[in-house]
Amino acid sequence: MANKPSIPKGTRDFGPEEMAKRNYIFDTIKHVYALYGFQQIETPAMETFHTLMGKYGEEGDKLLFKILNSGDYLKTISDEEILQRNILKLQTKLCEKGLRYDLTVPFARYVVMHREELHLPFKRYQIQPVWRADRPQKGRYREFYQCDADIIGSDSLLNEVELLQIIDTVFTKFGIRVQIKINNRKILTGIAEVIGEREKIVAITVAIDKLEKIGLSKVNEELRSVGISDEAIDKLQPIIKFDGSNEEKLDVIAGVLKDSEIGLEGVNELRFILSKLKLLNLQNETQIDLTLARGLNYYTGAIFEVKALDTQIGSITGGGRYDNLTGIFGMQGISGVGISFGADRIYDVLTTLDLYPKESVSGTQVLFINFGDKETAYCLPIISKVRKAGIRAEIYPDSVKMKKQMSYANAKGIKYVALAGETEMNVNKITLKNMISGEQTLVSSEELIKYILG
Repeated sequence: MANKPSIPKGTRDFGPEEMAKRNYIFDTIKHVYALYGFQQIETPAMETFHTLMGKYGEEGDKLLFKILNSGDYLKTISDEEILQRNILKLQTKLCEKGLRYDLTVPFARYVVMHREELHLPFKRYQIQPVWRADRPQKGRYREFYQCDADIIGSDSLLNEVELLQIIDTVFTKFGIRVQIKINNRKILTGIAEVIGEREKIVAITVAIDKLEKIGLSKVNEELRSVGISDEAIDKLQPIIKFDGSNEEKLDVIAGVLKDSEIGLEGVNELRFILSKLKLLNLQNETQIDLTLARGLNYYTGAIFEVKALDTQIGSITGGGRYDNLTGIFGMQGISGVGISFGADRIYDVLTTLDLYPKESVSGTQVLFINFGDKETAYCLPIISKVRKAGIRAEIYPDSVKMKKQMSYANAKGIKYVALAGETEMNVNKITLKNMISGEQTLVSSEELIKYILG
């Protein structure tokens, strides 16, 4: 007996209705990106190991999917090395490539390789799948799509303002109420300075970024486990627990960071961004969150994260400023800022809240019944005319019992059925049946088009 087929955990199949919904998401985001002057690119699913490793922090590196070298991948490995089971050492010899973890690092690589072709600032968007060897759970998948927009080659904070506008526009179009959280990595660096632990900024940001997931006591435990002193942890408490308006938070943190040049720089950047957003009357709230850290190492300035207000699914969009990412690939002095929409999580939110417009998931609008060769010959030119009018139409391919054809229309949710038999052909018309109301109308091809288009 053949084994029952399956797919890897953390991946999914998508049927026609699901694909219609996903395309609605992609098309909406693409449309907004285009409104702001972004251009589309694509990069390979796999990148060299050298490109990927060391860009996402220790935890991110562990989640990279590695691709075994082709052919005899063990030929350069000795028996002694295999017995030692040093995974980190072995993977550098066994794997030269990996599946991309996100779209930002491949984009930085792309910019370096295509520098002579680009006009800076370069505004690109990219909608492709990424892979992470994470533990699958609700809202978290091992294969998922990201919808990225980045502006590279400009230090202007107007870019951050524009990306926040894009976030607000997209979710307003979707009808999803969200809260946009914003912070600045320079503020976090300043906090690490004033509590005397600047050299451990990465460990601090990784820990406090988990505050919402694991709670304050667990965060403090993690801080102790990486060598942060109790005195420093005590100084951190009032900062990460402080609540108030955006202005109050900025005033308080400016006082705390009065002796930190980089910290105050982060405060001033947030003041600028928020002052410009006030001019734009965004539909969704933007809130400073001093615990927001965005665990990825490459962020250096403003950082963003978006959460849906009406369902608990976690972050559905994130991003931030990365001043030195291309420097890793040999191109210094190129600053960038970007956002990434999590298409799979947005899909789940729209499904949970039933926010898909009916027209976005509708398929065939009219099915022509097949009564035989003569009737088909009569219908084919009409179907062509109907399609040219922008109506999605099909003819049942086989001349089978009408009950079966009607069942097909019902199964696909087709609203209209067109019937052309001897009677209709004699008067050069068609009977159009509304499958919802059951109403039947004798119409010409022109009238059929007007009727369906409303």
